[in-house]
Amino acid sequence: MTTTETRHLVGYARVSTTRQNLDRQLDAIDRMGASKTFVDKVTGRTMGRPGWEQCREYLRSGDTLLVDNLDRLGRTALEVIATVNELAEAGVVVQSIAQGVLDPSTANGRLMIGMFSMLAEFEVDLKAERAAAAREAAAARGKHTGRPKALTDEQVQIARQMREAGGGVQTICDTFGISRATLYRVLAD
Repeated sequence: MTTTETRHLVGYARVSTTRQNLDRQLDAIDRMGASKTFVDKVTGRTMGRPGWEQCREYLRSGDTLLVDNLDRLGRTALEVIATVNELAEAGVVVQSIAQGVLDPSTANGRLMIGMFSMLAEFEVDLKAERAAAAREAAAARGKHTGRPKALTDEQVQIARQMREAGGGVQTICDTFGISRATLYRVLAD
């Protein structure tokens, strides 16, 4: 009796933060015909990616892993190359929608994997440098960057006065709609 090996197109999509949207990647993977797709909303720089771990366990020899872009497999060139090589050794083909099929068994394939993963890492580093420069420029102009302040300066003064007058922490928190940690932080500043 002979068995026919079933080959699956399996998708993997990742965004770096919960504020980002997976729709574009999922649509592209769906158009390619993936039978199952795994997702993560975590930075590629972290080792804990539950969607990737589930995807890796699901993949079988003969399957094709679809990713929107090679950088979805990691953020460092070494990590991406190691992942593609590991998958190839397990008999899994990696296909990037942006870069095509990536075959580490050929010299050309290894070159392309290395180049694309180095470019992805370079892009991430450039973005971080630009963001840091923008924060520095804003700070030099006296502008607050990052997360908005929970309380205005006037509200902080009122909270301090309430606390000095014996007001309870929970009452003050309820008044301004903030957490205890936020109140303690603004009172300490």
